[in-house]
Amino acid sequence: MDLGCCGVCVSIRLRASGHLGWQSWLVGFPSCWVGVCSFLCGPRPNPILINYSHRRTFAPNTWFSFQENGWGASLAHRLARRCDILNRGLSGYNTRWAKLVLPRLIGKDSDAENTIAVTIFFGANDGALKEVNPKQHVPLDEYADNLKNMIQYLKSVDIAEDKIILVTPPPLHETSWEKECIAKGEKLNRLNIITGEYAKACVKVAGDCGTDVIDLWTLIQENKDFSCYLSDGLHLSTEGNNFLASQLWPLLERRTSTLPVLLPYWRDVDHLNPEASLLGKPCN
Repeated sequence: MDLGCCGVCVSIRLRASGHLGWQSWLVGFPSCWVGVCSFLCGPRPNPILINYSHRRTFAPNTWFSFQENGWGASLAHRLARRCDILNRGLSGYNTRWAKLVLPRLIGKDSDAENTIAVTIFFGANDGALKEVNPKQHVPLDEYADNLKNMIQYLKSVDIAEDKIILVTPPPLHETSWEKECIAKGEKLNRLNIITGEYAKACVKVAGDCGTDVIDLWTLIQENKDFSCYLSDGLHLSTEGNNFLASQLWPLLERRTSTLPVLLPYWRDVDHLNPEASLLGKPCN
């Protein structure tokens, strides 16, 4: 079964002392949450990833973004001990479904004040051909309206537009993806020219709403043979994941460069009085 691309939302927040520090949540089904977390002392910001099914955050390429060599994992590594990365990836989802579940993923109690960035990464499923894949297809105008709806919702829970980063769908390598479809006994269910229309709509929404945007569809195709960026013609390969991380990093670095590193480097801990180094307590 074609899971399509993932919708991904990633958020970066500051957490108060004693809260769970690092969390990476994978959303399989609305009622099924799988999480990994570790205890962290001290304040800590969070980035939130929301994508469609490109393997995760709140989308397909987000669903897989925390796998080995994934773009979410790469950013989490770079921001270790500065920010928490929250992954909200939903394999196969489109914007019509995403806007409905977004309030379940990011609510009014989501510590918006300490959210540094949210990425929204949809379009590859919305742009599926209606006559071949009506379940995932969303008309272009509705896709744009759904993105605006999600942005407005985030603003309603005090996540301002300057914290939101839209990511367009990547290009489709039709020859490679058609092979995948045929292997499943299906027809080619997407076209790159159509995906491009959704990418342009995403860029326009960002301009209208005042958010940052990464035009992945255009950037990847600056390389004439862009097949290396895609594992199967649709989902990001290791090279594609690295490319997206490299595009996101300047935007996140600008937002996180002044954040302190949490807890001292191990060589700087006073082993004779660790309480002083780690808890700020004087030796009795």
